[in-house]
Amino acid sequence: MITIVQSPCVRNCCLNEADICVGCFRNLQEISRWSLVDNPTKMAILAQAAERRALGRKVVKGDAGDQ
Repeated sequence: MITIVQSPCVRNCCLNEADICVGCFRNLQEISRWSLVDNPTKMAILAQAAERRALGRKVVKGDAGDQ
């Protein structure tokens, strides 16, 4: 059985100043090529998005604590 990696899109499509979606944390290139890449590439994109999400939360928490 072939498993298809689902898109992480949460329909909150808005890019920040770094062209990263604030909903799924993929960059514009990753979003646009999602339907063209294979499952291992999709898994790599998901890992990068998860890393961006984690880093983004640390920055936000750090900024709030510094004020």
